[in-house]
Amino acid sequence: MTNALPKAIFLMGPTASGKTDLAIALRQQFPVDIISVDSALIYRDMNIGTAKPNAHELALAPHRLIDILDPSEAYSAADFRADALREMADIVAKGRIPLLVGGTMLYFKALLEGLSPLPPADQAIRATIEQEAQMRGWQSLHDELCSIDPVAGARIHPNDPQRLSRALEVFRISGKTLTELTETKGEPLPYEVHQFAIAPKERGELHRRIELRFQKMMEAGFEEEVRTLYDRGDLNSDMPSIRCVGYRQMWDYLAGSCSIDDAVYRGVCATRQLAKRQITWLRSWDNLTWLDSDDVPLSLQTVTKCLT
Repeated sequence: MTNALPKAIFLMGPTASGKTDLAIALRQQFPVDIISVDSALIYRDMNIGTAKPNAHELALAPHRLIDILDPSEAYSAADFRADALREMADIVAKGRIPLLVGGTMLYFKALLEGLSPLPPADQAIRATIEQEAQMRGWQSLHDELCSIDPVAGARIHPNDPQRLSRALEVFRISGKTLTELTETKGEPLPYEVHQFAIAPKERGELHRRIELRFQKMMEAGFEEEVRTLYDRGDLNSDMPSIRCVGYRQMWDYLAGSCSIDDAVYRGVCATRQLAKRQITWLRSWDNLTWLDSDDVPLSLQTVTKCLT
């Protein structure tokens, strides 16, 4: 990259690590505009369980690419890349700096490296995989993926049906594994990118934050929020929106599959697992500067150096 390229800031991190607070602080001091990089914040009417910035926070620091879809709609990494590039170009044209904030690492990766030439979705094959999962279980399909594509099998968890289904779908459509196809990258991001990740130094502190946030979500009416979605009648637990962490567990409670206490416990555990996956991904990320959630002034100072 050269200095001729426009500047962009990536602020990544696990859930509950303090990304939003730091982003708002940066927005108050510098000519940055925030773009959300979050596969849950894109959905309307999913505010509490996604920890979406509230009205006051959005007034201080507007976020682009939130509330852009109904929960019944699907959204891909390719969709995100196209939307993010459009928003980044608009921000730069106004003489400002794009600040991309979130925890959906796949979106960051797609934006930074471009997209591999993967085949488009095939609804018939996808339906067949879903039927097989109902009969054989997702663990059996994960075993199949491991035999076909050990690299993808090691990366994709058996309890991640969306990514597992896609990996099998790609192979059945193209005859090539997801790993083979993703070796070919698309167009890289034409920006001078400065990349940061924020997280507490101690894992126990992150777990404490996650549990506290889930408790606050419940007090704020998370059950009622999910019940409203449940009562719509056009949504189901296989949709990406309802598979979001917390929503799936609360959906199971509303469907009578577990108690409310069990749903909360499972929701906290699933959020911890998500955070672990996010941190694992970030540890292998190149050219990344780590920030400490417990020292916001120092984190602000570190990012400031890239903005001045």
